[in-house]
Amino acid sequence: MTPSAKRSRTSTRHTGVAAAVALTAATALLAGCSSSDTSDPLAGDKAAKGTVVVGSNNFAESTLLADIYGEALRAKGIKVDYKHNIGSRETTYAMMKNGAVTVLPEYNGSLLAHLDPKAAQDSAEAVNEAVLAKLDKELTLLTSSPAEDKDSVAVNAATAKKHGLTSESSLADLKDIAPGLVIGGSPEFQTRRQGLKGLESVYGLTFKSFKALDAGGPLTQSALTKNTVQAADVFTTDPAIVKEGFVVLKDPENLFGFAQVTPLVRKDGLPPEGAAALNDVSAKLDTETLRELDARVQLEKKDPLDVAKEWLKSVGLD
Repeated sequence: MTPSAKRSRTSTRHTGVAAAVALTAATALLAGCSSSDTSDPLAGDKAAKGTVVVGSNNFAESTLLADIYGEALRAKGIKVDYKHNIGSRETTYAMMKNGAVTVLPEYNGSLLAHLDPKAAQDSAEAVNEAVLAKLDKELTLLTSSPAEDKDSVAVNAATAKKHGLTSESSLADLKDIAPGLVIGGSPEFQTRRQGLKGLESVYGLTFKSFKALDAGGPLTQSALTKNTVQAADVFTTDPAIVKEGFVVLKDPENLFGFAQVTPLVRKDGLPPEGAAALNDVSAKLDTETLRELDARVQLEKKDPLDVAKEWLKSVGLD
């Protein structure tokens, strides 16, 4: 995410080290049914020689991505341990630097905003170059996937059907429709460039009215489902998109920045065949696929490790 998108999924769930520490014990207990290790993720011990430690932040999608990475590495004969539900980016980044974690699923634009809040994000390539310039010298990025978890504008199924909007439609296609639509989002969405201001200046969109809701949460989902709003700010991998048939509109001008799922790794901790395995994962993972995998975990309540294994097998990476 760009620096102004402070309410993005990755930033709103990462509220700081103190909160992460307070939540760690409870999160570990909740994750007890998973086959992944949740023991004292903040201990900070360095990874054992010959073992790749795959970490995750404290939200469901990060856990799923970590399991995908870990099982892809295991398929290459690499010994893997997990440290799930660590907490905030401040904590996970520190653990990457000190060697307690070897691999972490990251979001390139969000990571750049953490490293340099003032950095411009003009293209995915430029974002990655800027991240590499700011990273600790022991760390690097592997290939970014097409999958992104970022803000977007979605319309509900009824609105999409009425106006012939599909997943191939873009925000520009709303120009003649927007004056008849109510759009919803967090209160900040009304005043930010990555919100109504940008939608107007970049795409020429003027909506009938704005309804203050939450940041892509249950209020937004309910309002879209009930047609209280016809368009809203949602996260691109939200399982509600699948469940409720929302249609996410493309953002060809990249108003909402970049948040591509990207492996962050320690240079000294991952063998070449491991890097190749994670790059193969990135090549297969797109936003629609990640949304469907999230739905299996968050809506169908499947174990993320099982979902990871099933997907890797389906794409020939097991």
